[in-house]
Amino acid sequence: MAVSRVLHLSKMTGAAGSEGHLLVLLHGQRAQGIDARLWILVEPDNPVQEVVDRATALGIPVERITIHRHFDPGLWGRLINRFRTTKPDMLHTHLLHADLYGIPAARRANVPYVVSSRHNDDKFRRQLPMRWLHRWLWSQTDAGIAISEAIRQFSIRVEGVPASKIHTIHYGLDPATVTAAVPDPAAARAKLRAELQLPSNAILVGSICRLIEQKGLIYGLRAFARIAEQVPDAGYVIAGDGNLREALQAEAHTLGIADRVHFLGWCSDAYPIFAALDVFLAPSLWEGFGLVFLEAMALSVPVISTTISAIPEVVKDGITGWLVPPRNADTLAGALREALTDTAERHKRGAAGRRRLENHFTVETMVKCTLTLYRELSETKC
Repeated sequence: MAVSRVLHLSKMTGAAGSEGHLLVLLHGQRAQGIDARLWILVEPDNPVQEVVDRATALGIPVERITIHRHFDPGLWGRLINRFRTTKPDMLHTHLLHADLYGIPAARRANVPYVVSSRHNDDKFRRQLPMRWLHRWLWSQTDAGIAISEAIRQFSIRVEGVPASKIHTIHYGLDPATVTAAVPDPAAARAKLRAELQLPSNAILVGSICRLIEQKGLIYGLRAFARIAEQVPDAGYVIAGDGNLREALQAEAHTLGIADRVHFLGWCSDAYPIFAALDVFLAPSLWEGFGLVFLEAMALSVPVISTTISAIPEVVKDGITGWLVPPRNADTLAGALREALTDTAERHKRGAAGRRRLENHFTVETMVKCTLTLYRELSETKC
């Protein structure tokens, strides 16, 4: 049978990379005639209204389903009933909670096809109980999508998915949506510097992310401290929030760079910040893909990051940015020093990043490849 109605299921607590990707994907699928709908598993005190509003604005039908705790046995029954009422042709799950509850419920409700996307290679997935769980979940799915080849190989090696069952489909981003949000990059640069009371010609390196261990910001601070005296007109902007904020602020004080590091907190609109940066810094320790790289590339901002996980699939060392080994403040400082002191090279790599985005990470390709997988899956099962 042909696939026409697809339910995408994901647990969400806010609007970050995977959530933004999902909205773009569903919007693209609906433009191609697919009745794509979004079901969000939400915690009782967090309705993720921002995501709901964005989905509604894009014309995506969206429903919220409460998940009361990580282990919520009643959720299986509620999902089974909803599946039987809605009668989707396919369930497409995203992230652990959607897999755990959505896949068994869909099978019990006789949903014809089940697809699961892998967005990350978090450390907890390596633990033995999780490995057993995912092996079983993969046995209940018809196909899988990995957002990078690194994640695909991780899923094969760690979760035991057969190589023939999981396919790499990279994130896509329409650069026009980013540039439309920042029609005057020069004004954005001037505005942020004025807000931070910095000279108009100040050089800004920035990190835009959740302030958690995965993002490796402790190494970003240490690297910036090593080059701060050599580049006295440079500042470091950190936009985002998370459980490490206080520790990172304390580290900046300890390193003697507190007056050069600007913590902006959570920003609902990060594009003007990207536009104001001279260099985007992401010293990640692991990364499923990193939609922020595409956002920086859309605004021709060069990237400094690490050689782990999927990042080398997105950022090309020496061409669109600088890649160094993770957890190494010394090599990170070397890349920072080169990037912040060589204006021509910054501009060259930033422009190359924009071209790479336009050639390799389009929304059209992401949507087309996903729908092709749906079609091939339905033809195979028929």
